Amino acid sequence: MSPEAGKVLFEEYAAQWIDDRVIKRTTEGLYRSLLRNHLIPTFGKCQLSDIKDADVRRWRKERLGVAGQSTVAKAYQLLKSILNTAVEDELIRRNPCRIKGAGTPDTPERPMVSLPKVLEVADKVPDRYRALVLLGTFASLRWGELAGLRRTNLDLDARVVRVVGTLAELNGGTLLDETPKSKAGRRVVSIPAEIIPDLRRHLDKYAEPGEFGHVFVGPKGGLLRRSAFRRIWNKARADVGLPELHFHDLRHVGNTLAAGTGASLKDLMVRMGHASSRAALIYQHATRDQDQAIAQALGQAFTAARKGHRKEASGTQRARKIEKNS
Repeated sequence: MSPEAGKVLFEEYAAQWIDDRVIKRTTEGLYRSLLRNHLIPTFGKCQLSDIKDADVRRWRKERLGVAGQSTVAKAYQLLKSILNTAVEDELIRRNPCRIKGAGTPDTPERPMVSLPKVLEVADKVPDRYRALVLLGTFASLRWGELAGLRRTNLDLDARVVRVVGTLAELNGGTLLDETPKSKAGRRVVSIPAEIIPDLRRHLDKYAEPGEFGHVFVGPKGGLLRRSAFRRIWNKARADVGLPELHFHDLRHVGNTLAAGTGASLKDLMVRMGHASSRAALIYQHATRDQDQAIAQALGQAFTAARKGHRKEASGTQRARKIEKNS
């Protein structure tokens, strides 16, 4: 390896690294944002060969003081990926990103919301969004999957929804039809028969006309924007006393309910649209916790019943003893 090989500015190499990748526009936007806000200010004018392990450690500690752990983890993973390519290009000998676990976002588990509360939310949102809440919950769909859903992919006779696309909202506000972020995201999800009447009424009353019309649109017929829906959502969640409820929590409720049916890990992965088992295992863990709570309640019932049985048996023995002595 030539001593001059690594004398390339990080900002130049990183920009070319993104340009060379075949990635979605949403992913490209995320990468450029992470570079601009978190990596370039520290490493931009550094030559690749000058970035050392200690520099990365100091940068991460400083970032954790001003940004969320999840954001810093994503920035670290991007830095690591860029420098991995620099190693492959024989510009540097080794990658200085060697902090174990630093690239894994620490996403706290969301609190479980009861199903009655979810139905309260469905009652509080304007009628045109009721089906949005129900399908997001009982089919475990993401916001982008719901916003991008078209009539042709919602088969109410077969009671299934085919997830083949998503509507992404870029940083500048541009709406973009995208494919799911992974092959596992393309899936067929069964819908409970009990919400089919609500979905039929929605299609008749609110959906965009035509075979390829969007199922969910705004009051003026425009595509759904998360930013525009936020005000409606904030009011509904406040009305039911859940000011911290996120729309994505509806998917969490649906996944937890699915895990509670005894679904296998593979079944959960397919329904959720995950290629990795990591998220599905979280819901199975939640189900095991609930199962343990059930077992504890059963145990308490057993203890109470046993005490009653012993008391009754003791009283019978005393009665027999008195009868025998008399």
